[in-house]
Amino acid sequence: MRSLSLALVAGALSRSVVAQQFKLGTNDEILASAKLLAADMKAYYPGEEPGKTLGILPGPPADGKGDYYWYIAGAMFGTFVDYWHYTGDSTYNPMTMAALQYQSGELQNYEPRNWTLSLGNDDQAFWAMSALLAAETGFPDPPKDKPSWLDLASNAWNMQHGRWDMTTCNGGLHWQVPQTNGGYDYKNTVANAGYMNLGARLARYTGNNTYMDGAEMAWNWMWDHNLIDHDSWFVYDGVQSKACGDVVKQVFSANAGLLIEACAFLYNYTKDQKWGDRFDKLLAKFLEHNFPNNIAFETSCENNEICTTDQKCFKGYQHRWLAVASQLVEGSRDKIRAVLKTSINQGIKQCTGGASGRKCGMYWKKGVYVDPEQPGPNNSAPGTTGACETMNVFGAVSALLVDNAKMPLTVQSGGKGENPDAIAPKKTQVPITTASKAGAGIITILILGIGLAPFVWMITT
Repeated sequence: MRSLSLALVAGALSRSVVAQQFKLGTNDEILASAKLLAADMKAYYPGEEPGKTLGILPGPPADGKGDYYWYIAGAMFGTFVDYWHYTGDSTYNPMTMAALQYQSGELQNYEPRNWTLSLGNDDQAFWAMSALLAAETGFPDPPKDKPSWLDLASNAWNMQHGRWDMTTCNGGLHWQVPQTNGGYDYKNTVANAGYMNLGARLARYTGNNTYMDGAEMAWNWMWDHNLIDHDSWFVYDGVQSKACGDVVKQVFSANAGLLIEACAFLYNYTKDQKWGDRFDKLLAKFLEHNFPNNIAFETSCENNEICTTDQKCFKGYQHRWLAVASQLVEGSRDKIRAVLKTSINQGIKQCTGGASGRKCGMYWKKGVYVDPEQPGPNNSAPGTTGACETMNVFGAVSALLVDNAKMPLTVQSGGKGENPDAIAPKKTQVPITTASKAGAGIITILILGIGLAPFVWMITT
């Protein structure tokens, strides 16, 4: 591992007094710290400025417009939904609502025209999961002429359900949506786990078991293709659709995190012990591998400091998803929350950078700020402005307040259903039996320059 320079360490130590503005000892201190982090997070978002586009962070990198991919903004607005849910602070609700509605696109399913050429099923799922989170937390309703949060999530799920492809590997979702994109021939875990996660949560929220059937179908496909290791319970990255038995055994925390949360929702909904057992086994391996000494650590890249932009966002997802899982699975609460508390108490120590003296870096284990703009060794990984690093800490600090938060809602417990006044026509529910018939290749324009190995695809778009 590349060692920190003496100057960097000295700079971090010189800011130690400033770092004390973040305190996590009491609920009031957590609330105050979360409020500061919310403002810091908002500073990365230009969407409300004149001439800027609602709902996106600067990017994508391939166009030279900034460091961030489309889906990362979707995750960020989900973090703002969580912030409101845990703190009651509605300051950023109008911004969040506008972004989640605007980026839903013309079909209100998170396939906006500007992003269809590069759309991945995982990208769409991240936005839809944030919309569904808005429904589950009772986030304020959109205007009457707009689709409900449930509409948006279910529309996205229906599109993905229709892309289930039986022509190769006996099922599964492709990573990319356009058939001409380089990642189309890769059936990866993040796409299928995102679809499963949405289905599990929609099933619990609505009581419609069609969603549960889809979630179970996705689990069975991943299990049958050894993307979930039957012995170790590691979650691997994917298979090539032309070589379905060749598993890419890269381990990224986001894949397992999506499955853990999905199993938690399914267990809470069905009370079927098989989902409880799957949750327990995934969680045990996940905490062992991704929280050594109870501190979040991205093992796929952090040892060598070669983390991509995507990987720099994963810690916040894990804290947020695990916090919700701890509400849903009886018996997991104390174990999970103790780990999350230890992890963020260590992680926030390094938020001492920038002009404010509270900018966050990636490397929580060290407890010393490393500037996100500093590239990896020999330029092996890009430097970024730090939005993901801030989002990680923002989400993790907010999630400390889960003890006093309500369980995810369902329609029966007070959650809102579909909006009959929405301007877009409702999509017809796609039956499970015809899932393989829908086309994923509407777009025929070739995206050039994509010829990467599958495990690189997942973490670079």
